[in-house]
Amino acid sequence: MKKHLLAFIDTETTGLDITKHEIVEIGGVIVSQSWDDPTNPVFEIVDEFEFKVKPERIGDADPVALRVNGYDPSAWIFAYTLSEAMQLLAQKTKGAIMVGHNICFDFAFLEKAFIDTGVENTMHYHKLDTISIAFAKLTTVEGIDKYSLRFLCEYFGIENRNAHTALSDARATFALYKKLMLR
Repeated sequence: MKKHLLAFIDTETTGLDITKHEIVEIGGVIVSQSWDDPTNPVFEIVDEFEFKVKPERIGDADPVALRVNGYDPSAWIFAYTLSEAMQLLAQKTKGAIMVGHNICFDFAFLEKAFIDTGVENTMHYHKLDTISIAFAKLTTVEGIDKYSLRFLCEYFGIENRNAHTALSDARATFALYKKLMLR
């Protein structure tokens, strides 16, 4: 696993229900990893991307979700179809290990999108969740009683100016991962 790229992926959706809601944005940071020594990982950003995805059933969207992620139809005029976005994602993440904050949420939407579009998921089958890593490393730390991306970014002094946009959250997750791994 040390030889694989890491793909820090975040999605923005029209709601929380994978059977009803859709992906409207996918962001990612692709990172290579190496070690100066066993305790000193070195990370290098190889690529970054953000795809706006044209929703097909915007009428099913949760208005709260659209407000949170800043969905504005005028900004999605030139958005990719879901199939186009999934093909691009598969190309950019081939063989990479997906890393996310609350990865179950993002992966559920992505896996459904891969199935619905018939695009092969080319990512490595292993996944890493920064919530799980944070819980393992910080559970005994005084003052840590939440594990949201927002809370952990504040705790570690990580700036996430455009929270709830896919690329910004993917970047924040990468920054959090580095803080956790060097802890």
